[in-house]
Amino acid sequence: MKKRIGLILLSSLFLLTACAQASNSQSADGRGKSDAATVEGTAPTVENAQELSETSSDDSKESTSPSMDKGVHFNGHYYSVQGKYGEIMIANKHYPLAADFNPGEDPTAVAALHQLIAAMQEQGYPISDQYSGFRSYDTQAALYQNYVNQDGREAADRYSARPGYSEHQTGLAFDLIDTNGNLVQESAASKWLLDNAADYGFVVRYLSGKESSTGYMHEEWHLRYIGREAQDIAKSGKTLEEYYGFTGGDYTD
Repeated sequence: MKKRIGLILLSSLFLLTACAQASNSQSADGRGKSDAATVEGTAPTVENAQELSETSSDDSKESTSPSMDKGVHFNGHYYSVQGKYGEIMIANKHYPLAADFNPGEDPTAVAALHQLIAAMQEQGYPISDQYSGFRSYDTQAALYQNYVNQDGREAADRYSARPGYSEHQTGLAFDLIDTNGNLVQESAASKWLLDNAADYGFVVRYLSGKESSTGYMHEEWHLRYIGREAQDIAKSGKTLEEYYGFTGGDYTD
């Protein structure tokens, strides 16, 4: 049911279409792809991003400020909560990222992702070394508009994030692709990710049956890097919104 992921050439876009082309291929049943992310404390993400926030300008294209839950903090570029081992960046339909937040892929998260992919390949799963990772605000804007033009805004919002609301902009979210160029959703591979992704610091971000919490249809292929606390989150069976107690669900407009 999952379609082939093409390389979307939106001027200077790299291989970030794993989520993208999925939507085109799944328009028949309304399923498409979205985005999302977090860090436990590595290079361009949480800790270093805090330095960036101090130089944030007033004219940045930040989305409208949401009402904040208790325990949620904003540093000028992104919202976060305090986890067991460090700050956890959050990005969903209630908590957006500043348009000028552009951290790139977190190196610790990428290293862990390569280890996870290698482990799956060793066990015989047809997983590609390629994946869809970081996306800038502008890239997400173009991608989202493409889906709106194709399926309409209401449908697009179920599988693709509006610019500024994508976890991919955090540099901590990754979509896995199989060797045929499709987003990974084969049942055995999906179960392996649910059972083992946490061993590498990841959680499957958009769980089945949790759309009211995450705001998106389930995505077996979408991984979010958390770090050590991923083990506890995975065991709980909860979404990040449920586990940390911050608002999720749909957009307010």
